[in-house]
Amino acid sequence: MKTKKLSLVVAACNNMGIGVDGKIPWTLRGDMKFFSKLTSGTEEEGKQNAVVMGRKTWFSIPDRFRPLPKRLNVVLSRNLTTPPEGAHHLAGSLEEAVKLLNESPVVDTIDKVFIIGGNSVYKDAMLHPCCHRVYLTRVYQDVHCDTFFPNMDDTFKLVSDDGIPSEVQEENGIQYKYEVYEKVA
Repeated sequence: MKTKKLSLVVAACNNMGIGVDGKIPWTLRGDMKFFSKLTSGTEEEGKQNAVVMGRKTWFSIPDRFRPLPKRLNVVLSRNLTTPPEGAHHLAGSLEEAVKLLNESPVVDTIDKVFIIGGNSVYKDAMLHPCCHRVYLTRVYQDVHCDTFFPNMDDTFKLVSDDGIPSEVQEENGIQYKYEVYEKVA
C-alpha cells in the first residue's frame, strides 16, 4: 500500500507569521470555512481525513471545537503519555503519526492527511518524503507574531488547483488569498 501524502494547511501574514501568544492573530471566518471544508472533504466514500497537530496547536483550539469534527485528530507530543481529552490518537513524533496513519486498521479509514501546525510540526512535515502540498492562506497584512511558518524556498512551486478560489478575498478590512504549493524536490 502506498504511504499517504502529507498536505500542510496554514495561514500566514506578510512576514510569514502564523501566531502570537498561542493564538491566530486575525479573525477571518471565510478562511476558517475554507480550512474546515478542505480538511473535512473526502474523495473516498465512508472515509475521513486526519489532521495532525502539535500539542500547543491542539490546546489553542477553543474547547467547543475540539476535537475538530468529521476528522481523525492526532496530537503530537514528546511529554504526554495519553491523548488529550477528545483527541483520537497521540504520537511522539511526526514519523510515529505517519506510521500510525499508514497501518491497519487506521489506514483503512483515512482518505487524506493534513498537517495543521505548529511551527516545528510544519518544519518536520516539509522535510518529510511524503510531503506533497502546502495550502497557504496569504494574509496581506503586517501583524505582530511570535510564531512563523518555515521558509519554503524553491523546494515548493506555486500551482493552480481548480478546487481552490484564486481571487483575492477581503474580510474585516483584511485582504487574503489562497495559494497552493507542491513539493518539487
